[in-house]
Amino acid sequence: MENTPFAVPAIDPSKQLDDQVQAQLSRLCMGLSPIALGLAAADWAMHLAASPGKQMALAHKAVELSREAVQRSLTPAHPETPEKDTRFKDPAWAQWPYSALKEGFKASDAWWREATKVDGMTRHHRHMVDFFARQGLDAMSPSNWAVTNPEVLAKARETQGESLRKGFQHFTQDLKALRKAKADTPAEALEPLEFAVGKDVACTPGKVVFRNHLIELIQYLPTTAKVQAEPVLIVPSCIMKYYILDLSPGNSMVKYLVDQGHTVLIVSWRNPDASDRDLKMQDYLSSGVLAALEATKARTGAARVHTMGYCLGGTFLAIVAATLGRLARKKPGGWSAKEKALVPADLPELASVMLLAAQTDFSEPGELGVFIDDDQLESLRRAMAEKGYLSGRQMGGSFQFLASKDLVWSRNTSRYLLGEEDSSFDLMSWNADQTRLPARMHTEYLTSLFLNNALANGQYRFAGATVALMDISAPMMVVGTTRDHVSPWKSVYKIHLQTDTHVTFVLAAGGHNAGIVSEPGRPRRSYQIASVEDGQGWIDPDDWVAQAPVIQGSWWEAMHAWISARSGAAIQPPAIAAENVVCDAPGDYVMVRYAD
Repeated sequence: MENTPFAVPAIDPSKQLDDQVQAQLSRLCMGLSPIALGLAAADWAMHLAASPGKQMALAHKAVELSREAVQRSLTPAHPETPEKDTRFKDPAWAQWPYSALKEGFKASDAWWREATKVDGMTRHHRHMVDFFARQGLDAMSPSNWAVTNPEVLAKARETQGESLRKGFQHFTQDLKALRKAKADTPAEALEPLEFAVGKDVACTPGKVVFRNHLIELIQYLPTTAKVQAEPVLIVPSCIMKYYILDLSPGNSMVKYLVDQGHTVLIVSWRNPDASDRDLKMQDYLSSGVLAALEATKARTGAARVHTMGYCLGGTFLAIVAATLGRLARKKPGGWSAKEKALVPADLPELASVMLLAAQTDFSEPGELGVFIDDDQLESLRRAMAEKGYLSGRQMGGSFQFLASKDLVWSRNTSRYLLGEEDSSFDLMSWNADQTRLPARMHTEYLTSLFLNNALANGQYRFAGATVALMDISAPMMVVGTTRDHVSPWKSVYKIHLQTDTHVTFVLAAGGHNAGIVSEPGRPRRSYQIASVEDGQGWIDPDDWVAQAPVIQGSWWEAMHAWISARSGAAIQPPAIAAENVVCDAPGDYVMVRYAD
């Protein structure tokens, strides 16, 4: 699994024709493999056709749900019974005929959830059918159409049609922007971000103290007279710009840690182009994480370093931590030639390993698993082979699929039917600052980790040996979030099955991004936290949730206390030598933007 090859297929007229036809079909299916979708639909249809008992049960369910829908649409809702679906929160949905539309839609949704559960289907096909059935239903919600949404009609009357005019104006603006965007559009020609990088966000003072082809390493300036002896090195995901953890000063994790007396360094990944098509996962581990660790020790003089990885950056960090744990049992003279070539000899000891919404077992990847199978990966390889990278638009489209009800349909209703402007805040601006992934690295990542689950199965190799997370010896803090579509918390929780070190697990309220960016003072935030001590044994995740105390507030405070308890005596802040300064933070790599 260490060197999965990635190559552009050899020129062959018949193969070229096949590729062109299949690429066109994939575009018609919004980048998905039509063959994979067809196989899933056929699996469902054939098993349903061979299950007369299931058909009878579904017919009975349809009658039952229809009767209940009619009764609810004619019966006024109890004022103490809140509407759970945010699309139907407006009181007008309780009035006929809109109540009938709402209840009919809910009945259809409930029926399809039952209809997709047919015995005999493969788990992946069942997941796909259920997922795309929900996508279709969400698209047909009466809240998405002006004539069936009472809130839209009421606002149109109140504004004498002005809301609809504004909505149409927004639609034409977005359509023009979509048509105008081209892969070769220079960054300066793109629409400026609402929150400027280096001015409104990513503005914590610091210096870029190391740079190679793949990363810039930013060291932040201290704000306290004394700092913890061990610096904190953060490895964000290369799928996103690093400043998700350094947004506005009020919700910047970087600034919070600096203000608590930590020396903080963070990796800023290069936004790749077509020339980077052959960068491998191994490059991201060696020239990325390992190079950052080596530079952290060289720039701060620290013998021990706290490490933190977010999302895919956390997966990278876990691989590196396990590799270093294995190598620590050897003397440098006993390292193999490959180990010496890939792993610097003068690395700091890992004081701790913190993983934020990061998976190490991909057997249950949540909704993202819908897009992962051999045929869909082949379609993706074919598309990436043409460009040399996965575009930010493709990546963003996949994530929109995962939460289309909120990110697509609710936004469309608000923007195009109600004529409202998009919410303007730093996290949304960051989300629009798209990144790319190199073709080979992305192929290796999906094939090795998602498709084959090589890391959890003990088949992933790095630095000449198989990686075993059991080799991690540093104490760990692992954070999951309750509504994570990208890294489901129960999947993140499986780290307990893979390691034999102290693990403090935190379950934070929120999603993949908002649950992590959860600064002190933010209302309606809470978390659960508990540690697994030596000899305690396995605790089922549902039992863990039932037992772990719920704490109101930000989990950042628990993180600071946890780091401090594993740190040495406070010291004078390490000086940043002038000869090590490449440029001021936020650096150059974060500024690279692309239209696609």
